[in-house]
Parts: sequence; structure tokens; C-alpha cells
Amino acid sequence: QVTLRAGAELNAHRVNQYTLTLRAACPGEDEVEERLFVQVTAGHVLHCDTPFASTEGDVVQVLADVAPRTPLYAVLPQPLGGLTFRLRNYNTPLTLTRRGLVLAPDNGFEPSKDTQTFRLEIEVMDRHGHNCSGAVRVEVLPSRRPPVTFPEPHRAVTVTEGIGPWELVTQVHARGDNVRYALLAPVAPTLFAIDEVTGEIRSTCRLEVIRAHLLIRAYNALHPNDCATATVNVTVQATHPQAPRCVPAIFVSQVPETVSPGSTLVTLRCTSSTSTDHCLHYALEGPPSTCSHFFMEGPRLKVNTTLDYDSEAMAALGFQLTATIVVTVGEQPLQSTHVPVLVTVTPVNEFRPACPNGATFSVPETAAFGSVVGRVAGTDRDYPLDSLEYSLEGGSGPAQPFSIDRRTGEIRVVGPLGSQQQRSYRLVVRLTDTHNDLDLRKRQSRLCDVSVHLQAVPDQLPVCIPEVQELRITAGSPGSRQPVTRLVCHSSPDSAVLTYTIVGGNEDGRFQLEGNTLVYLPNGRAQPHPFVLLVEVWGGSGARSRSSLVALVVHVTPWSTPVPPSTTTQYTTLQKEPLVVTQTEAVWHPPAWFVVVLTISGALLLATLVCMARNLLCRFTAAFSSSRSNWGPGKLFLAKSEGGSPTREAGRVLWPSAASPVSSTQGQFDGRAQDPRTGRDSVFDRVTEARRWI
Repeated sequence: QVTLRAGAELNAHRVNQYTLTLRAACPGEDEVEERLFVQVTAGHVLHCDTPFASTEGDVVQVLADVAPRTPLYAVLPQPLGGLTFRLRNYNTPLTLTRRGLVLAPDNGFEPSKDTQTFRLEIEVMDRHGHNCSGAVRVEVLPSRRPPVTFPEPHRAVTVTEGIGPWELVTQVHARGDNVRYALLAPVAPTLFAIDEVTGEIRSTCRLEVIRAHLLIRAYNALHPNDCATATVNVTVQATHPQAPRCVPAIFVSQVPETVSPGSTLVTLRCTSSTSTDHCLHYALEGPPSTCSHFFMEGPRLKVNTTLDYDSEAMAALGFQLTATIVVTVGEQPLQSTHVPVLVTVTPVNEFRPACPNGATFSVPETAAFGSVVGRVAGTDRDYPLDSLEYSLEGGSGPAQPFSIDRRTGEIRVVGPLGSQQQRSYRLVVRLTDTHNDLDLRKRQSRLCDVSVHLQAVPDQLPVCIPEVQELRITAGSPGSRQPVTRLVCHSSPDSAVLTYTIVGGNEDGRFQLEGNTLVYLPNGRAQPHPFVLLVEVWGGSGARSRSSLVALVVHVTPWSTPVPPSTTTQYTTLQKEPLVVTQTEAVWHPPAWFVVVLTISGALLLATLVCMARNLLCRFTAAFSSSRSNWGPGKLFLAKSEGGSPTREAGRVLWPSAASPVSSTQGQFDGRAQDPRTGRDSVFDRVTEARRWI
């Protein structure tokens, strides 16, 4: 018998004939070989999809908590339309619909910790009788949802008689998803009813003294088989006005934040004249943020969670937890006692301060006294957070010219920084926590390394104030030493030593420098004589030395002017030389809004003036018509400066051009030049070669 292999597909358009070679042999006879020709003709064939039509079949994985009759798989054969689906095996809870859909069981899958497997063998047939078959394997994985359970499966409730209809008796609570509640027993009489969603049990009529045993069922609405039961014993007793008496009547205590969960804070001793201690019920009431830290175990109040003093939630509560312990006789509201509870959480110094990452700072070597180097930002996890004190190990001194602020950790310069001897400093800063424990002696500290690197600052040109001086002295007796002026110069850094040298104008050696003091050596000259001296000021040392020039114009007047042997008295009138004035103008750059406001105000003022002028012109048109015809456009005349005198402009002195020589006591200055080394301007006389610095 020759059969078609499972899963094989025939296509007459690709292969329309197969040649099979068959060999057969009987015992004791020769082997016979024949050929079998199988012709494939085109026709209407029903094909099932792969992997549904494979040997293993298709695989579907679902969770055990899938809702009842949920579609799990759809058989999609080709071509579609007019198909019937038949299930070959019936030992499965799954359902196959007429449209080829595989549905979950009507009651859902049974919960199990292991994976459940169901195999369905399905046959598909069209209206022409062509068919194909396949298999589907459904793997049911364990459910990830929590099962429905009662945290308190047995409960006893006591209420007083006379409670009215639909008043709350108690409430049950079950854990799980989509939980619903149902009252299974007793069926009659119906004294109680339960809310399907909230689990509240209420009375249906006015209750008298009775004992009732209620059986409550909680189940998952989507999976009814996921359920749990609990019993509630309701005792209706006669009304009694006396409530239990408890010692202590109020509980106030301080506990450290390190108290372990499960520790007992207080044990109440309560008595009732009508009930024993076993009938007393203890419950904790108060804000959820507070009650979550405690729980009641009979008459004992215990710690439920860690009382973390260093958390923001505890700080928001003011580190005080308040609650109320309600003691009832069999959960009877009319016979209850309230015990207020106030627990203050105290801090404990648990953690050491932590050093900042990468405490490295840079400061210029020329930093002045009090300059800020940086801030050491230590941290501490104890509340209050980062409450630290800072100190510098070894203190401040020449070897450690720094100080640190005790509160902020800010490092400042308190001494000279010697960049040539030391390029960096290593500071040891001690962090000490404060106010983290009731006992102020319990403090923790940590040493942190801080590096301070010095940044080299190039020496600046020496600066002298002023750069140009004009002095007038009267010569003393010959052979004396006469101080003229003291140069005021400074350099950066301020500790740099300055040297002074006369580099020009001292042809006869009448002037000397003693440090920064200019000294004149009188020689008995009879005529007044001006000297223009150039003093070069050097600062720094070695290759880093820099220099600048100072111009000094010294007018030397002799002590007395000799009179020639004649009866005629001659008078000599000294003409003053031009005074070189250097004026520095401060430039103010106003902000943009000021310019806009000033422009608008000027425009409004100008418009007002124009309007006023127009009104005046209109009034007096008749009176001044004749004079108005002679008016012409306004002209602007500039005052011409007198010949030979300098004109001051923008803080400098401008001399007339060579065409108009300048008159002075020394002659005519008809040329102008600029020193290539210092960049300063000067005027000179081409004939006498006299030079004057501007």
C-alpha cells in the first residue's frame, strides 16, 4: 500500500507525475523490480496553514487566569468560506466553535502551580468534501495574579441590641484581583446582608439579643473558581453603658529611630465589669501615615516599620506620631475606651560625614588676602542633612596660607602665595557632624583631602602715577644734593622689586636716582634751564622682567641772577612753556532701554517746542511780517584758535602743523615724531634740534 507522506503538498503545475521504483522479493526467489507512475492532476484542493498542519501542530501559550470562553486560537485554512470544523478528540475542556475558534473553558482553567497542556486534533472540510487536518497544543501557564485569600478567616463581632436596619455591623476584606463578596449562610432568617463590592455587612432589621454565624465567600469576578471563605461570628448583646478602664489612660513616650520592628512600646491593662479580658477588642485608629508605623497585638502596641528619623516623611510629621487605641467590649461601639498615643522619634547619629568627589581648586598666585578659593561641600545622611562643621588640620600659617569657614566650608586666602617655592598645597579638612543625636557628645568626623593649585600670573608692566610730571625747582648751593620728586610706581605682583634708571635727558649728569627718589646736583648755572628726563622703571626678574617709561620735565631756576656792570637795570621775563596736560575722560555706555527712553523723551520735547514756536509765529505774523522776510538759514561758526597756542582735544594736546611754527621759550618747534620703543609723541625744532615730549 502506497500512501502520501504527512505534511506533503502536491502541485500539478510544478510536478504532474512521480515515478516510483518498487522492488519485491519472495523467499527463495529472485527480486522483481517494477515502476509505478503517479500522475497529479489539477483540481480544487483544501490546504491548511503551517504549522497547524505539521506533525507537532501549532502551539499557543496562555495564562491560567484567562477569562472564561476567551478566544485562544483561530484555524485559518485556505481558501476560506463554507468550511466545517470537527474536533477529533473530546478529552479536553476547551471548546471549538463552528467558525474554527478555540475558546477557554466555560469556568476558566483550574489554578495550578504547574504548566497544563491540552492537545486538540481538528479536521477541516469544505462543501466539496475536500479536507485537511492539523493539531493545536494549548499550554496553560501558572497564573501570575495573587489568589483570593482572607487575611482574617475567623472573626468575632459584638454589637448591642437595638441596632437599626441597614446599619453597619462590620466589614470583611479579602486580598486578590476583582474581589466580590457573597453571603453563603445562613439563608434564613435573613438578618444580615453583605455589599458585593465593599464587603460591608449590615443589618436588615432591628436586632435583638442573638448569636449568628455567617459564612462569607470572596471570589474573583473574572474567575469564580478562585475563591476563599471566612466565618464571622456576630454576637448581639444587651446594652450596657459602662466602658472598659485602661491603664495607662494616655501613652506618651520617646523612642530612638533605631528601635527594631516588633518591639513592644506599651501593654495596656484594661478591665470591664461585664466582660473578661478575652472579650476586649483592641484597634488602632489615626492617620494612615502614623498608623502604618504601629500595630496592635492584643493589648500590646508594637512597632511595625523602621522609624527613620532621617526621612522627609518623618520630618513632615514633625518627628511625632499620634494615634488612638480603641478598646471595645466585643467590638461594641457604645462600650469603648480611647487611649491617646503620642510617640516622639529621637535622632541617632548613624552615619559618618562623606567627602566631596574631586575636591580640587585653582587660585591665581597673586590672589589677595580674603580671596575665595572654593567651597568644600561635605554631605551627611543624618537629619538635619549636611549639618557639618569644617576645620583645617594644622591651622593657618606660612606653610598653609588658607583658612576655612566653620559653617559654610568656604576656603579663603589668608597669606602670601609663593608660586616659585610651591606650586600646589594639600589641605586636610575635618568634617564633623552636629545636632544629629540627643547626646551632643556622640559626634562623628571624617578627614578629607583638598588640593589647591596655584595658577601662574605673568608680571604686568610697572604702572607709575602720573606718567608725565612737570616740576619747578630753585637750584641750591653748588655741591649740595637737592631732592626733586619721588616716583610712585607699582607692579604686579605687588611684592616685585622695582628698579629705576635715567635713560635720557641727563646729559651733564646733574640728576641722580636714589631708589625712586630723583636728586638734583646744583652746579652754579646762572641761567634758568629746563630738563626733560626719561626714567625707565623695571619690574620682575630674569626673562619675566618688564619696563615702562616716565617723563619728567624739570624747570631749574638759579638761586640768584648775576647783574652785569652797568647802571642800566635789565629785566628778564621768563616765558612759560606749554604745559602738557593729560586728561582721562570716563566713557559711560548706557543700557539699551535708557537710550530708547531718552530718544522718545527728546522726540516728545522737540515736538512740544515746535508746537509752541508755531503758535507764537501764528500770533505775531502780522507784527513781524517785515522782519521775517530778512531771516535766513542759521549758520554755525567755529571759534578759531589763536595762532601758536595748543588746542585741547579728547585728553591730548595738538600742536599746529609745520606751516604754523609754535613759539616757545626755546625756539620754534616745527616737527613731530614718535618714539618707536615707548610709543610716546614729541615735538622738535629742526634748527636747534630741541625736543619736547608730549
